[in-house]
Amino acid sequence: MFRVTREIEFCYGHRLLNYAGKCRYLHGHNGLAVITIEGPELDDRGMLVDFSDIKSAVSTWIDENLDHRMLLHRDDPLAAMLQEMGEPLYLLDQNPTAENIARLICQESTKLNLPAPIVEVKLWETPKCFATYRPT
Repeated sequence: MFRVTREIEFCYGHRLLNYAGKCRYLHGHNGLAVITIEGPELDDRGMLVDFSDIKSAVSTWIDENLDHRMLLHRDDPLAAMLQEMGEPLYLLDQNPTAENIARLICQESTKLNLPAPIVEVKLWETPKCFATYRPT
């Protein structure tokens, strides 16, 4: 079995609802998504997938949907006000935790027709903290 991994950096803001700590306030992160793809066969070039193919597919989706956006729960009372102000948002059906953002990136990336399946997405929220999502 072969695995390839691509790191994609992006910036985002968020806040967590129903949370007692500092993350209940609007704040930002320099995130790092680590995308791992796995498969048993190499192509005629000797590659599972070209790293640039991961970048062009997944990085484009992240750039268009998450980068420099405020990621909020759909029910966040600030969402309507920020939308009226023209702020770029991405609304989730869940709290925008690192775990849920990793799952979102994985689920959306599987729609991009990469030549092998994504087996893991890690989202580094800070240099010392990350969450991992593996599809079942």
